[in-house]
Amino acid sequence: MQLAHPFAEKDFTASVLDPGAGRWFALSVASRHEKKVSYQLEQKGYDTFLPLYRRQHQYGRRTREFQLPLFPGYLFCRADPNDRLHVLATPGVFQFVGAGKDATAISDDEIGAIQIAERAGIQVEPHIYWDKGQKVRIAKGPLTGLQGIVDSNRPLRLVLSITLIQRSVLLVIDADCVIADAGDPLKERRIATA
Repeated sequence: MQLAHPFAEKDFTASVLDPGAGRWFALSVASRHEKKVSYQLEQKGYDTFLPLYRRQHQYGRRTREFQLPLFPGYLFCRADPNDRLHVLATPGVFQFVGAGKDATAISDDEIGAIQIAERAGIQVEPHIYWDKGQKVRIAKGPLTGLQGIVDSNRPLRLVLSITLIQRSVLLVIDADCVIADAGDPLKERRIATA
């Protein structure tokens, strides 16, 4: 008689690959090892998301382009909270981000906004988490429906945030595409870039 282990590879992989099997969680990982940890989790069957941005560095007369993590020290993983030990056993994973010992799931809207911006080929870069400012909604273009916070510099820049890890990304957008968010008392007013 053979006993089934709770992490039997067949059953475990099937549950992880099913998008309905889990929620998005932020993982605190070894800095500068985000790509390697993401690859290892994908090999275990997890759906991971590691948003990257391009940065150029000048070495004398040569220029080299790098792809760096938007959120250094973090990556996102879709998992069932009951299978935490399997994720934490991955080299380079420190912990699930949350309150105390409890992992806190990230809103699908927050992860989805960054995934859509990445797929649309919009230039993004890391940005300091900004809690204050005007909340806006993009009204036209490939990012229609996304919400973010306006940074008042020209050209108009929209900040998309992951609240749980207090990290944000900055994307450059045409001011004509942005309107005030429905929760704003000045609803549907065009945002002026001063």
